[in-house]
Amino acid sequence: MKAPIVAVHGVNTLQSEPAPEAAAKLAEGWAEKLATGYRNAQLVRPAPPLAAAYYADLLDSQAQGVGELQILTPTEQEWAWQWLRALGVPEPDGQQGALSKPFRQALNWLSTRKGAPADMLSRIMTALLRETYVYLTRAGVRERCQQRVLDAIEQSGAKIVVAHSLGTVVTYEALCAHPEMRVDLLVTLGSPLGLPGSIFDALRPEPIDGRGARPAGVQRWLNIADEGDVVAVPARLGDKFPVDQHEELFLGILAYHAFDSYLSQSLVAAAIDTYL
Repeated sequence: MKAPIVAVHGVNTLQSEPAPEAAAKLAEGWAEKLATGYRNAQLVRPAPPLAAAYYADLLDSQAQGVGELQILTPTEQEWAWQWLRALGVPEPDGQQGALSKPFRQALNWLSTRKGAPADMLSRIMTALLRETYVYLTRAGVRERCQQRVLDAIEQSGAKIVVAHSLGTVVTYEALCAHPEMRVDLLVTLGSPLGLPGSIFDALRPEPIDGRGARPAGVQRWLNIADEGDVVAVPARLGDKFPVDQHEELFLGILAYHAFDSYLSQSLVAAAIDTYL
């Protein structure tokens, strides 16, 4: 499908259809959300069509749809604690060793400060950690996920890429590995690229002196994060990457990490429209 924009999904996006049909289904739904963003921004022209890069079927289905941090592997639990520390969660009193610390206590602390239900925070964190682990460690998965993104850009002819959540990691690594791929505008939404331990330290190319590289073919990079999005750590991605512009917005307590919610925002629509 020819389209000026490729959208790349995040976690918990596994579809029942085969990959081509799943991509088309996602693209149709996201186009409707972007149209809402266009209306919210009071833009004159209609929202453009989208093509979708779909890779969820390449991840272990057992890594998706689970919601309790306690079921994570020891490595994933250590990643969880690195993440919680980055969010400012204090060390529990009287506990020794990362794997024995009470997740419930940490999530309740975070819930109070973020104004979001602890169970919802647990589901988001578990999904990202499980799928990230498969992406980073399962032989061949990383490269195949990246190829899906590259294929979608090439086949659509898109010069704008909008990536969300784990999709920002897949997209970033794909574009870094292929500097010949020119993208006029990269928009990262709710990005965990700077998340310590599990993601930032495992990136390819490896960060140097605490700073990540810039994909050579990207002409402009805009990062947008909800002010309460626990996945976007640090919220200002420009603190660790050469981002051209960072913006914050408020999506609402129950929607602060949803791709649909980001696409419906006037800020996202206006940024995209400028580059069409």
